[in-house]
Amino acid sequence: MEKRIELEKRGKDAADIKELNLDNCRSTSIVGLTDEFCNLESLSLINVGLTSLKGFPRLPNLKKLELSDNRIVNGLNILATSPKLSHLNLSGNRIKDLETLKPLQDFKNLRNLDLFNNEATMMADYRERVFKLIPSLKFLDGYDAEEHEVDESDVDDEVNGNDDDSDEEGNEDEGTSDEDEEYVGLNAVYSENLDEMTDEGDYEAGEEEEEEDGIEEEEEEGDEENETPEEQTRGKKRKHEDESEGN
Repeated sequence: MEKRIELEKRGKDAADIKELNLDNCRSTSIVGLTDEFCNLESLSLINVGLTSLKGFPRLPNLKKLELSDNRIVNGLNILATSPKLSHLNLSGNRIKDLETLKPLQDFKNLRNLDLFNNEATMMADYRERVFKLIPSLKFLDGYDAEEHEVDESDVDDEVNGNDDDSDEEGNEDEGTSDEDEEYVGLNAVYSENLDEMTDEGDYEAGEEEEEEDGIEEEEEEGDEENETPEEQTRGKKRKHEDESEGN
């Protein structure tokens, strides 16, 4: 286990590591994992061969602990040095009764517990008794007290420290952004429509002037056509006299 820990550190300081996977490294007890991993939040020790939790370090920030497929019988009180623990997987171990689980009743943040494939699950009223024993518990073996299946995203949110307040703040920010975008969009539409209306007004005004000029010309031509032969003759005569006087 010590060699595996050094490999998983990859040259980092123990205090800088938040997740550590030691699955299948084979050891009957905890060796090489020290209090220096003070910021560790997730630890996986699946199928290691542990018979006890002897040597488990003080991990004040640990939230998720995977201990499935080992040979643990008791000694859960050792985990008391990790008060923030919210997710504990003990499936596939050798826990036989509620007495072994009693140390878990002091974990105020424990939300998810998995005891699948332990002898303790064969007890009469097993689920009711475990929920009663651990008041903070929300999910047992993947289901809540009403037999509703756990949503893995909810578990991840709890482990990662996401809460409802942050989601609400995010939604508020998104709402403000949407309103701003809508406001800008409407302004653009109004401006575009206003430009179109202005262009149409100019075009219509030009057309009206041309139409008026055309009407005046048509009226003048119409007046000439409506003159009698005598009027046309007098008009030509006056025009000829005007030209002679001008000369």
